[in-house]
Amino acid sequence: MASRVEALRSPGSGIVGQGVRFALSGGIVAIVYPVTTTLLADVVGLPFQAALAIGYVAGLALHFTLQRVFVWDHGDGFALSLDRQLRRYLLVAAIEYGITAASTALLPSALGISTEIVYLVTVAAIVVTNFLLFRSAIFHAKPPSAAAPAAPAD
Repeated sequence: MASRVEALRSPGSGIVGQGVRFALSGGIVAIVYPVTTTLLADVVGLPFQAALAIGYVAGLALHFTLQRVFVWDHGDGFALSLDRQLRRYLLVAAIEYGITAASTALLPSALGISTEIVYLVTVAAIVVTNFLLFRSAIFHAKPPSAAAPAAPAD
């Protein structure tokens, strides 16, 4: 069992390992975000909207960090700098928020279905899209380096 866990944690575990790590990190963030928001609002006494904003930013920061250091770990490093990864990540987050807001505002009445169904389908589509985008355009590995030049013959 321990060897299977180590194999899934390995950068060489391929798409299956990445998928498992992606799901685990998403599950962790799905707990931290609402718990942080609830604790700040109900225990600390912050206004809910302030607690929500702090919880959302904490969730985003944790999610980005887990994606970078746990899910997409590459032995040889990333193709993009931390700054470029962060900018792309935040752009994707903003776009997905807009898509979620628009789909839940417009589609329920247009399709005659509940907002919750539209929301859940949208989230499922975003999760799959994020996995593919993160894997190929944000947290991807450096391209294999060209073979080292041969030493000159004596």
